[in-house]
Amino acid sequence: MRLGISKSKNTINYYIIKDYTKNGKRSTKHVERIGNLEEVKKLAGNQDYQEWLKDYVKKYNEEHYKKEIITIKKNNKKIIDSNINNKFNVGYLFLEKIYNQLKLKDICDNIQNKYQFKFDLNEILSYLVFARIIYPASKLETYKQCQNFIEQPKFQLHDEYRALSYLADNIDFIQEKIFENSKNVIKRNSEIIYYDCTNYFFEIELDDEFRKYGINKQHQPKPQVGMGLFMDGDGIPLSFNIYPGNQNEQKTLIPEETKIVNNFKMDNTKMILCTDAGLASDEIKKYNIKDNRGFVITQSLKKLKESEKEKVFDDNDWRLPGDLRNVYNLNEIKNNEELKEKYYDKLFYKIISSETKSVKQDLIVTFSFKFFDYNRNIRNSQIERAKKSIDTNQTTRKGKNQNDYRRFIVDTKSTDTGEVAENSNLSLDEDLIKQEEQYDGYYALTTNLVGDIEQILKITKGRWEIEESFRIMKTDFLARPVNLSREDRIKSHFLTCFMALLIYRILEKKLDYKYTTSEILKAIRNMNVLESKGDGYIPEYIRTNLTDDLHDTFCFRTDYEINTYKDFQKIFELIKR
Repeated sequence: MRLGISKSKNTINYYIIKDYTKNGKRSTKHVERIGNLEEVKKLAGNQDYQEWLKDYVKKYNEEHYKKEIITIKKNNKKIIDSNINNKFNVGYLFLEKIYNQLKLKDICDNIQNKYQFKFDLNEILSYLVFARIIYPASKLETYKQCQNFIEQPKFQLHDEYRALSYLADNIDFIQEKIFENSKNVIKRNSEIIYYDCTNYFFEIELDDEFRKYGINKQHQPKPQVGMGLFMDGDGIPLSFNIYPGNQNEQKTLIPEETKIVNNFKMDNTKMILCTDAGLASDEIKKYNIKDNRGFVITQSLKKLKESEKEKVFDDNDWRLPGDLRNVYNLNEIKNNEELKEKYYDKLFYKIISSETKSVKQDLIVTFSFKFFDYNRNIRNSQIERAKKSIDTNQTTRKGKNQNDYRRFIVDTKSTDTGEVAENSNLSLDEDLIKQEEQYDGYYALTTNLVGDIEQILKITKGRWEIEESFRIMKTDFLARPVNLSREDRIKSHFLTCFMALLIYRILEKKLDYKYTTSEILKAIRNMNVLESKGDGYIPEYIRTNLTDDLHDTFCFRTDYEINTYKDFQKIFELIKR
């Protein structure tokens, strides 16, 4: 091991690095971050910091050498103790580091001082968040699974439920402080904010004041609650809200956006709202044209006025981003295979004035031959499924999903002469197919922004991040089923889901988005160590590039052949700084 130095524009960072050979090539890796120049000088005290660094590296090597020659003696005749767990997860330690960087202990201490309860709120909240990522399950199962972390929880199950009530009373305060603290952990791009809503249904039949029957996006006829989620321009969650399941999602945006502006002290910040067509009311747009705000909102082409549709489907006056001189006719390109191939991956656009009584806005319409083929291929696949369904007489439509292939099946219950037929006459709805085909390749948005068309289009492309966030919470973090009935505890459950999402997204960013969600979650969930009593912990997981990147990013290692108790004590101290 030797001293490594990394110089940046503002400071110098010092590391302990290890030289190694891989596939015949020499390389190095960070083993431990010592600190930046200011931190090292502080640690050195009155000693010359360069001499202190030499001594530190020397001492590290001495301890490492001792570690390398540890001999583990075990009795092959002695049976292991019964009912004793010796397998522990250490993957959550990377999450804990981010948790502590967000100063959540300070936030929890503030709440605890306010109410003067006895249990440790920070301990409970941290384990609820870590378990949501590592062991997603019910609150009861979470309590059990937390025993598998290398740091054992000390709270009781009844404290866990009590904590949920106190957390619910402070959701706005928690979110405000987390956002403020997050700016010291990562750069926040709050000039663009995304908002979308989803819902979570409950396995009950009778609704109550909070869990209500409403329009369910999963087409589940169950009582539900709604969630609104704000995300910044880099895909990092900003805030969330939970509302009754029968509430119109449009009514949630302005109050929550107002809360962000006020609580997050963003009243003077230039801010652009991006959301989907379901939240495209004039009221929302009007709210986002005052001060320094703007909006970019997707627009349903089917809901345009006929006069606007005529302009959209006019093949003239199309342009390419960055090309202000040329104007294109789509029909000419469609009928010329050479030109079509040339412009296949290009995105054409046109701007159409689309003012309403209260909002001055433009309608930006795009067209892509690649997107055209994508739309057409999807529909042709659905039509084939519809044909097979007609042949087998299995045509019952479930819900109103616009992508349900059964929408193309029409049941004619009369003869050609107008008489009522004894049997149904199933056939393809050719009129509907033709109607949908006219929209292939087109996409539209409304905005009050002017200027760089490429930047405006880039903003709307980021909407997929919020859809991905909902998927992570529902699929990877198992946000439902929610085995809770009290409103306050339900809200706190989703608070822990939101915090888990935030910490996970920060982890992704710290890893430079090199890995997929499934890769990261699989890695940290499988990072287990086996305890050898009296000796330490032996890694049970496979060392990979991902685990190396985790260790290098967070400046500690759990992948030595034997990790002593002292090693992990140092890790715990490092994480809690």
